[in-house]
Amino acid sequence: MITVAIAEDHQSFIDGIKLLLEYEEDITIVGTANDGEALLDLVRLKQPSVVITDIRMPKMDGITAAKKIKKELPQTKILGFTMFDQKDAVKQMLDAGASGYLLKNSPLEEVLKAIRAVYNGNTYFDANIEIEAKNDTNKSAKSILTKRQVEILNFVAQGKTSREIADELFIGIHTVETHRKNMIRILGLQGKGELMRYALEKKYKF
Repeated sequence: MITVAIAEDHQSFIDGIKLLLEYEEDITIVGTANDGEALLDLVRLKQPSVVITDIRMPKMDGITAAKKIKKELPQTKILGFTMFDQKDAVKQMLDAGASGYLLKNSPLEEVLKAIRAVYNGNTYFDANIEIEAKNDTNKSAKSILTKRQVEILNFVAQGKTSREIADELFIGIHTVETHRKNMIRILGLQGKGELMRYALEKKYKF
């Protein structure tokens, strides 16, 4: 059973997720909170498998809460909710130990996918938000790309098409294409051909 805790300062948002999860046989909500401090107390008490938290909250923000949760209960998986204009906050959230993030306007069905993905040890990143990476040649690609992007790069090195990659990772082909574009931009490449060559040169293989 996947146990879930939700933290969000808008109760209507919490109510929407609760309604979505109500009939899922493998997921149960163990509690909700409207601020970061209440979330931390809830997690300590209930020790949920997955925490869904807003990044911006009263008393304690989601980033600080995530750091504390991962320090005390490292096995807990964390999903951050964000708005389009919170790119820097998303990066901080990932640095704090979150396994992924979703946009607040994501379809509720996508929330289900994300919960199950992170519970099973995978990552889940909304492809519609681009995280800028500094062009630092001393950093390896793995340190500036998300885990999902590295996974896709592995498949690119194997010569798989976007459709094949989408099927392998159980995500949409549009999501794969968006990640490809983001990687080309982040790595300073010129196109798909260069991405393939880069992947082969770096030997991104399983």
